[in-house]
Amino acid sequence: MDIVVKGRKTEVPERFRKHVAEKLKLDKIQKLDGKVISLDVEVSKEPNPRQADRSDRVEITLRTRGPVIRAEAAASDPYAALDLAQEKLDARLRKQHSKRSSRRGNGRISAAEVADRVPGTAVLNGEGDLVADEAEEGVPTRRVGSLEVQGEGPLVVREKTHVAAPMTLDQALYEMELVGHDFYLFIDSETKEPSVVYRRHAYDYGVIHLNTDPMVTKVQSADAGGALGG
Repeated sequence: MDIVVKGRKTEVPERFRKHVAEKLKLDKIQKLDGKVISLDVEVSKEPNPRQADRSDRVEITLRTRGPVIRAEAAASDPYAALDLAQEKLDARLRKQHSKRSSRRGNGRISAAEVADRVPGTAVLNGEGDLVADEAEEGVPTRRVGSLEVQGEGPLVVREKTHVAAPMTLDQALYEMELVGHDFYLFIDSETKEPSVVYRRHAYDYGVIHLNTDPMVTKVQSADAGGALGG
């Protein structure tokens, strides 16, 4: 595996390319993650003189068979920015390595068992294609546009309910990568509120948190009390 160094709207000197190869030691990285596919380093420069102390930015992207690991930093020169980004990359690699080590032999399941033991997991056939859920016996099914509707009543989107233990954001990201979905619904262990992590463009992730609106809850409680009183 080679390190690919490229510049975005800036030239990358050969001296800096050699420095990157010396700084990012591949053997050390592969000890922490033996499934590395590629390692890219992108250098960019901010032309605004007001940001001279953060004019040079270095972004490191490590692609593996698992989640993509990225680290970026900005400084007054590319060498300092590379040092900062490399420290972030090492910290994230060690965190992932520790997480994998703690999961080994501790209730970890194989890929073949995911569909049976993880709720909401997509089921694939032998050719890797998604297998649609079988329609319930005795209930007529029809197509309405792009939706599949069961029964003769009003249009109701199919519902599923799962029991979920609260988890951290890091755990939710890991579970999303494990099941291969573009989003994952979970209960945040800190806020105890429903949240969603999702895959954005490129290799970024996003998270949406839901908070209960106290005003709506208050109005609903008042309406319910009035109905009972009547």
